[in-house]
Amino acid sequence: MSNDSSTTDDSPLPSPDSAESPFAELGLDPRLVQALSGLGYEEPTPIQVEALPPLLAGRDLVGQAATGTGKSAAFALPLLQRLATSGTKRPNLSILMLVPTRELAMQLSEAVYRYGRAMGVGVLPIYGGQSFSQQLKVLKRGVDVVVATPGRALDHIRRGTLRLEGLMAVVLDEADEMLDMGFAEDLEAILAATPASRQTVLFSATMPARIAQIAQQHLTDPVHIRIAREQLPEGEAPQVREVAYVVYRAHKVPALGRVLDMEEPEAALIFCRTRNEVDELSETLNAHGHRAEALHGGMTQEQRDRVMRKLRSGAADLLVATDVAARGLDIPRLTHVINFDVPNAPEAYLHRIGRVGRAGREGVAITLAEPREHRLLGNIEELTRRPIHLAKLPTVADLQDRRLEAVRSALHDTLVQGELDRFRSVVASLAEDFDLLDVAAAAVKLAQVATGQEVKDTKDIPEASPPPQTKEPWAKHGKRKPRGKGPGPRRGPKRR
Repeated sequence: MSNDSSTTDDSPLPSPDSAESPFAELGLDPRLVQALSGLGYEEPTPIQVEALPPLLAGRDLVGQAATGTGKSAAFALPLLQRLATSGTKRPNLSILMLVPTRELAMQLSEAVYRYGRAMGVGVLPIYGGQSFSQQLKVLKRGVDVVVATPGRALDHIRRGTLRLEGLMAVVLDEADEMLDMGFAEDLEAILAATPASRQTVLFSATMPARIAQIAQQHLTDPVHIRIAREQLPEGEAPQVREVAYVVYRAHKVPALGRVLDMEEPEAALIFCRTRNEVDELSETLNAHGHRAEALHGGMTQEQRDRVMRKLRSGAADLLVATDVAARGLDIPRLTHVINFDVPNAPEAYLHRIGRVGRAGREGVAITLAEPREHRLLGNIEELTRRPIHLAKLPTVADLQDRRLEAVRSALHDTLVQGELDRFRSVVASLAEDFDLLDVAAAAVKLAQVATGQEVKDTKDIPEASPPPQTKEPWAKHGKRKPRGKGPGPRRGPKRR
């Protein structure tokens, strides 16, 4: 992506009908409207309708919105328009956008570049693991917009290589995630280094007390917007089969292996709470013949890139990750999301399973819950208003049946294809000494071994039962406010 410097304006002039676009009615520059049309944008989303007018007017803004609501365009478009009319010239940096992860920095910088290409906007993503000297070279040449992770942005600021004296606007995107990753002090330091006259935009999926404190301290008379995720029409919602297995902690790893053997996912994302769990689980899965890779915040950028290349190429089928490390990942092959632990926040569960069941494909969300975590499943059901099916772990007999069915299906396809004449003499010879059904059964046995469908596990996993319910399940209460809105467990500053 050549978005590290200004681009020449080779784009076509805006079409006459661009003035009729709903985006034009919101006051957007015709060049931005034309860019949106070329990207397939037809109607502004609710958050774009609410956010564009005050941001175009230069107001500070606090927005509460989830990923997928169109919030990136909601702040990028008006800021690009203000940039175009501000008269600011390079090498002065005009807009600084802060995001929690490298993946989000790349995605957002790509989007900003596409929106502002006809305006000749120069965009540079800055994140750890990238060549510092290359970043420095582009910064010296001058860019209009920097999209950065807080740690690397602060590093440049302290070195004097990211000059903020001409800054027009600063954006904090996914602010709650940045706090969860331990960036609170970095954000405070960055905001303190920016001009008091800058426009400040803050977006967050949730609004914990620390976010409210930052907004109160660093934003001036902000507009507040809260947009829920748009409900899809019936029949268009993601198709996700949600299942939970109640398992004792000591049996979670074999239970996961049994589930993977039964489901046979094309690609699965397995969530763990800590880096250590990610490393240990990925090593165990590989030792049992799976193709698993680990992803967490303790890895270098080179290691992360290698992992993602293997997953996207099909060299790996399982990605074991923490929530933070998986932010912004796009895995087209993904068919399954597996929660090795039940997330404490119901919203985190929603974010995890939203990665599957897209584009008309059925997805599967599987949760391994300890008996004591049954309450957390109830919290999730109250938020989603959907039941999570509690299923029994597959037994050895279930797995044997599943594997034999796979062999039967393969043999059926071979029979349909024909071209068996050269094998008939072998069958005829054996039939002289053995029953024909026994000959066929022996062939099935060999096929099972040859195709790797043999079941070597001989022990069933002990059943665990959730504690008895002390109240009726959520579905019998009618509509209630979801639980889990309190302060929740204390989050430490440790980055993942």
